[in-house]
Amino acid sequence: MSKTVDLNADMGESFGPWVMGRDADLLEVVTSANIACGFHAGDPDVMAKTMALAVKNGVGIGAHPGFPDLRGFGRYRIDMPLDQLANTVRYQLAAAQGMAKVAGGAVRHLKLHGALANMAAENEEMAHVCYSAALELDPDLYIMVLAGTAQQRAVEKLGCRYAAEIFADRAYNDDATLVDRRLEGAVIHDAALAAERMVAMVSEGAIITESGKRIATRIDTICMHGDTLEAVEIARSVRKALEVAGITARMFPHA
Repeated sequence: MSKTVDLNADMGESFGPWVMGRDADLLEVVTSANIACGFHAGDPDVMAKTMALAVKNGVGIGAHPGFPDLRGFGRYRIDMPLDQLANTVRYQLAAAQGMAKVAGGAVRHLKLHGALANMAAENEEMAHVCYSAALELDPDLYIMVLAGTAQQRAVEKLGCRYAAEIFADRAYNDDATLVDRRLEGAVIHDAALAAERMVAMVSEGAIITESGKRIATRIDTICMHGDTLEAVEIARSVRKALEVAGITARMFPHA
């Protein structure tokens, strides 16, 4: 039986005149887009433009909320009270829903960004708070989670729709979390290597860590970070390699 996987990218991260990433090019390759909601990056005009392009290309729209941290691009860890964290997620998702509606589309999924995502991957209570807040606005929303982490345990207990994600351009620790960006080799810049890793992981149904450990997991989607210089090349390389291996790129959910 042939395999099918979604390809997603973080985007909509430009701010005013400062351009971040090649969103228009990525939207010709990926099948889902995680669009910044203005807290870690992006602004209303960028959101509107990115969502309109996603609709035009038939790409699924996702809200990509993060910490209120423009200076740190959402990568600084913030110890935020859980009730405030819930409101932070609600606020950003609601903005994304409104902008998507005007663009002629709808928000299909939510994926946490940066430090918020990494902390939720380690802390199931935090993940539960974030996802519950989002599901209050839309119980049918898909939650995109880091496969094999506390994020996935949280959605499984919530019983909501979810998509389990692996990363094409990031290295893994043996507990399925991502290697800290400050460490050498944490971010993968070689498009061919990224493609080779993704074919192996999807084919095996497992995350392959830096040590070579295999962590069996459900894999619904593959992420490419839109802010890396090689993002478009990595996306194209991954999609081509998957197709050669008989793996179809298609928006989730998959039968």
